[in-house]
Amino acid sequence: MAIKSLNPIIIDEIRALSQAKGIEAQLLEEFALFVLKNQKVKRPKPLSMNELKDAILAHFEVKDTTALRKSGSFKMATDGMDKLNLRLKSSWEALYRKFVGVLPGEDAEVGSNCINGIDIFKYFQPWKVFGLDAKSASDDDIKQAYRKLSKQYHPDNTESGDARMFDRINTMYQSISVEA
Repeated sequence: MAIKSLNPIIIDEIRALSQAKGIEAQLLEEFALFVLKNQKVKRPKPLSMNELKDAILAHFEVKDTTALRKSGSFKMATDGMDKLNLRLKSSWEALYRKFVGVLPGEDAEVGSNCINGIDIFKYFQPWKVFGLDAKSASDDDIKQAYRKLSKQYHPDNTESGDARMFDRINTMYQSISVEA
């Protein structure tokens, strides 16, 4: 397993610990990967179709699927999304991700599309991806977090560059720098 599978925050902490305690960074990285690989993770139960529907109906303040389809706010909010088939659980999950929050079990994901436990192509959660608190982060905090991630995923970075990730990070940065 390569170090790329470790969260950048963990990598930074490993390097700091390595320097502070004089322990080889590679040894700490291998230990972290061993722990992550061997931990017994209790996966949360996925939401049922009814639980997904209830959450979406509550978000749009309607009583049933028929009212949801007629809702002007629902039509506006989903304009531009892929065609939704409300008979499929996957469509309800997509709506939940967009309007309600992170689905149980998807809050600590790992993999090539994940930053800080969030799959950035499933979720638009810039504050979590940047590891910041929306209420307390300063403009400098936002810039610093953005620079760190953009350096890591810049297409010119031969080790970890990824154009898709870089574009998504830029979009997220633009959205939160406007908010701040």
